[in-house]
Amino acid sequence: MADVLPLVEARLRSALGEPDARAAVTFLGTDRIEVLRFPAAGQEGDVVRYATLGMSAQPMADPTAALADPVKGPRAELVLSVRSGAADTDKVLRPLAVLAASPQVEGVIVAPGASLDVGEPLWPGAPFTSVLVAEPGGLVEDLELDAPLDPVRFLPLLPMTPNEAAWKRVHGAPALQERWLNHGTDLRDPSRRSVPLD
Repeated sequence: MADVLPLVEARLRSALGEPDARAAVTFLGTDRIEVLRFPAAGQEGDVVRYATLGMSAQPMADPTAALADPVKGPRAELVLSVRSGAADTDKVLRPLAVLAASPQVEGVIVAPGASLDVGEPLWPGAPFTSVLVAEPGGLVEDLELDAPLDPVRFLPLLPMTPNEAAWKRVHGAPALQERWLNHGTDLRDPSRRSVPLD
């Protein structure tokens, strides 16, 4: 079986450019998770992106299944985009690694529409402790793998304030995304306020 991580890293580099920093985190009983930082470049000159590398090494297993399939199952990596310079967003590396390890640690399947909570600010002073998993395919295209492996999907993460996360639990992800859109919310602003929810 081909090692998927070199292919994943190559896809990230072709879509986002060369990373200027990387950090590795290993949690007890899990594979190593790396987080790559891609500096601001091009038209969006102030947006820095963080991408996980390692989450897709194994397929995510259905938590209700008796045995995890070592081959079949969804594979994903996480991508976070924020405006640079306004906050110490580089401290998001460990929380991102925690989220990327959650399928192995907690047996969850991370999919679009899900909420992921780290239980602490994503970076020092951040008004966000959780993220909404958005639809893939916009920034980094899915990476097709040889059958029978599922493709690797690159899932964008949208930071949520605690109020937004609570509102999303009641009304659903599409309703929260529509509210963000209607209010012209800059989801890459690392210090933005919660969108009006009344």
